[in-house]
Amino acid sequence: MDNNKEPLIEVGEFIAEYASHMMGCGIHTSRVIRSSKRIAEAYGYHMHISVFQKSLILTLHDGETKEYHNAVVDIPALPISFEHNSELSALSWETYDERLSLKALREKYEKIIAAPPIRPLVVLLLAGFANASFCRLFGGDWISTGIVFSSTLAGLYLKQRMSVRLNHYLVFILSAFIASLCASASLIFDTTSDIALATSVLFLVPGVPLINGVIDIVEGHTLTGFARLTQASLLIVCIAIGLASTLFLVKDSLI
Repeated sequence: MDNNKEPLIEVGEFIAEYASHMMGCGIHTSRVIRSSKRIAEAYGYHMHISVFQKSLILTLHDGETKEYHNAVVDIPALPISFEHNSELSALSWETYDERLSLKALREKYEKIIAAPPIRPLVVLLLAGFANASFCRLFGGDWISTGIVFSSTLAGLYLKQRMSVRLNHYLVFILSAFIASLCASASLIFDTTSDIALATSVLFLVPGVPLINGVIDIVEGHTLTGFARLTQASLLIVCIAIGLASTLFLVKDSLI
């Protein structure tokens, strides 16, 4: 037995926290499993993990002492983070290649998750330009593009402010309604109002859950994949309800 081996329970608790954070950030299931097992192997343990939409079950096994550690943890609802995706995956490789101590690993992990997120104002402006670009790409004129830009700012700002207070699905309905209602100002001008209305809500499309759901199903994690696709489908329905509410109000102007 290696006396310098990291304690089984401490490694298990860290991996459980690490894996749940990765799932909460919107990382597809197979990457979470591979990265978690890589860390377990770096410390000389075998790991079995079952991942679900809201929780995960982990078993860590020491082949020398025949000890087991089991953990069941909830997956937190966190913002989608491509930065955490890449950095936490890279951290698992660093742990495996350089045989980091558990203390050093946790310090690096805490530093990654404690890093400040992108400022909401920056996200707001980038999303506005992205949505306006879609409008232009789909054939909208410059007036429609400007209206979509301002509509996106209004809808996303509302979403940022309401996300901590209201139900997630209600936030999507209201954000889609406000963004499309602002975009309906294009009906006043001789412009491509139909394109402006259609593209004003594209910033809400849940692309990451849709992609992850398909990846999970293809890679055999069917239960998690269908759960993610179901959640994404419900969000798309909420967007449709918000947009339909605006169309109901301005239907006379569209005819």
